[in-house]
Amino acid sequence: MGIVDWFRNRTAQLDAERVSDETVRWAVDKAIELTNPRLKLLPDHHRRLAPAVETMIAFLRTQIPALPAVRPLSQSAWSADPALRAFFVAPTDVASLLGQADNLRALFAGSPELDEAYLVLGMAFTEQRVFGMALQGDVVQRDVAQTSVSFSDHRTRICDRDEALLRRAIGVQVFEYLVAHALAQIGEERSERQELQGNRSLIRARLRLLQQHGPGLGSMFGEAPAAAAEQSRLEAELLENERQLAAIGDGESALQAELECLQNVLAKPQACLRIEPQRLRLSPMNVVLGSGSSEPAAEVDFAVATLSGTPPMRRAFVIARVARSDLPAPRQINFAEASRYL
Repeated sequence: MGIVDWFRNRTAQLDAERVSDETVRWAVDKAIELTNPRLKLLPDHHRRLAPAVETMIAFLRTQIPALPAVRPLSQSAWSADPALRAFFVAPTDVASLLGQADNLRALFAGSPELDEAYLVLGMAFTEQRVFGMALQGDVVQRDVAQTSVSFSDHRTRICDRDEALLRRAIGVQVFEYLVAHALAQIGEERSERQELQGNRSLIRARLRLLQQHGPGLGSMFGEAPAAAAEQSRLEAELLENERQLAAIGDGESALQAELECLQNVLAKPQACLRIEPQRLRLSPMNVVLGSGSSEPAAEVDFAVATLSGTPPMRRAFVIARVARSDLPAPRQINFAEASRYL
């Protein structure tokens, strides 16, 4: 069973309503399995990771309830929902997105009894300072500094049967992201260790050649013996290389370092991920308006997730409900059209 399947089948484990010993053990074991199973060889791995996992779960308990409220998502709802009009340029864009939602289509196909399903609608979110016209009372002012927002790159990868399961699935996705963040840091340390070991081999080989390059070989090939200063420089580089390798560690010390890295990431989830609710008062052109503006405007609610990975990411998202009847028919291949290009 793959990682994605494992998470999908165990979303209830990260229940936001309780933190049991079973949940903590599951999260510790899964974090170790995903990073390095050899960490189980360390006798104190569970004792060291359990408090960090509890902190991470407490973080999820504060984040998941703060997610935006569910809103209907369909082509027909676009004209009546100011938020959908802010997110999508036209109602056909909603239909196009749902038409490409293969995970949602598979969920409906596998559950004939479902009339509706829930999903996370993720979007790129951009804020831009512009100059435009604004209505102050009955007077139109020009060249007014404004903030314009735009939403693009719409994605619908996470879906589930009901809202509770979807929120738990989001929690598991956050957990997976934190473990991946720790794994990336561990991978960097492993790469550095391998690079240092490679440099050590090269330096030793070069030093050995220089030490053997004495007067006899020098006279045979018409070259002068290696300078003592060059040998001293390489010896100093080799010592520095050994010092760096000792600092990184090997064997058990390397495992201890990896466990500490995983522990630090799980104990400080807010350093890797931040979810913030947003409420903007937007004009029909997606210009942010103040409370004193007399222009037509609507309150638009969503959430923004900021990820500090490589590269960093900032995405807006909402939780949406989609009726089976609003899912467009699957796209059909036009074989006659395709044959023209054969």
